[in-house]
Amino acid sequence: MSTSTEATGQTPTEYDRHLENKTRMTINGNRYRVGNPNHPYHTIYKDKGFEAVYEAMGLIEGAATKIRKEVLALYDKHVGGEVYVIGNTSWPEWVKIGMAVDAMDRLKGYQTGSPFRDYKLLYSVSTNDRRKAEAAAHKAAEKIAERKGEWFKMSVGQAKECIQHGL
Repeated sequence: MSTSTEATGQTPTEYDRHLENKTRMTINGNRYRVGNPNHPYHTIYKDKGFEAVYEAMGLIEGAATKIRKEVLALYDKHVGGEVYVIGNTSWPEWVKIGMAVDAMDRLKGYQTGSPFRDYKLLYSVSTNDRRKAEAAAHKAAEKIAERKGEWFKMSVGQAKECIQHGL
């Protein structure tokens, strides 16, 4: 997206004008443009330009947010994957029943949260629809065990049976 600023001398596009109008604020009956020192986002404008003001005001999304949404959309398109059981020796009677495109990759994510790297992948099975299989496994598990989010107070064997039930 091109952005017009007084500094660059660019001709503003209609979209840019629309965004610039959105940055104007009425404070105590006075209307201020972002270039006015009385505007709350004036310092951001002076330091970083209109793009930073648009992002700070929530008018556009930052690059990181856009990339995250695109990655999640790609992840959501991929229906197949694995349903798994993860455990931790610190909580031996609790297991997590979850889903992922790749269970080992998901396990690596858990390890970053533990200084002891003590999460273990106890079981995984491939499925054509990981969301459907996980939901069915959760439904079966909550009938027989205490539940806290995706964690269930049950044995690994019981968790395996719940997953098999959901396939």
